[in-house]
Amino acid sequence: MDFIAEHLAFLSSPAGWAALATLVVMEIVLGIDNLIFISILTNKLPPEQQVRARRLGIGAALFLRLALLFTISIIVQLTAPIFELFGHGFSWRDLILIAGGLFLVWKATKEIHHSVDHEDHKDSMVGGVVQLTMGAAIGQILLLDLVFSIDSIITAVGMTDEIAIMVIAVLAAVTVMLVAANPLSRFLSDNPTIVMLALGFLLMIGMTLIADGFGYHVPKGYIYAAMGFSALVEGLNMLARKKRKSAPKA
Repeated sequence: MDFIAEHLAFLSSPAGWAALATLVVMEIVLGIDNLIFISILTNKLPPEQQVRARRLGIGAALFLRLALLFTISIIVQLTAPIFELFGHGFSWRDLILIAGGLFLVWKATKEIHHSVDHEDHKDSMVGGVVQLTMGAAIGQILLLDLVFSIDSIITAVGMTDEIAIMVIAVLAAVTVMLVAANPLSRFLSDNPTIVMLALGFLLMIGMTLIADGFGYHVPKGYIYAAMGFSALVEGLNMLARKKRKSAPKA
């Protein structure tokens, strides 16, 4: 009981509640990137496997985040430089972010190409002929889960020292991901133009991860503001298309 009381002591102070609220919002926002990738990727699977793959992917994200939380001493050491190149010290975190960013850029570019080139539908996320296997989908989701989890936990460590706050924030973020996964995937499946926009988001996120790995930090507020503005414009386009379709023909 004393152990639990010690770790929940932050609940007795306004500063603790403020830190919890801030970190919950931050973790949910960071989880959006992860969820977009999971939703787009699982839409390539046969319909009967999609829900299971999403749950496995999000469950893996939860497991990785909680496991990393309890190895914080190791995670913090990932930020220590291990070699220097062109005047910049690279840490394991930098290398992981660069690798994850390159993977996202490659994946998003590949899928945009297949969506635009109607002569090539061998591996298209948007109604392709050849569907992804469950094992391949889970493997790719796990790879990005690892990258986003490390970024998420390092962000959490930078905001608070309370393990309990971090655990609650991670659980809240993953719960939101679980609730939003199926509606988001259905929405993407029903709106191909949104899929293209989401792929553009993944491309931008990938470039941001690479820049961060090379020491050029881009404030996440700028990234999410750009994503929000693009989503608003696309929403207006969808509304305009819907009104044109419903308008009586002359």
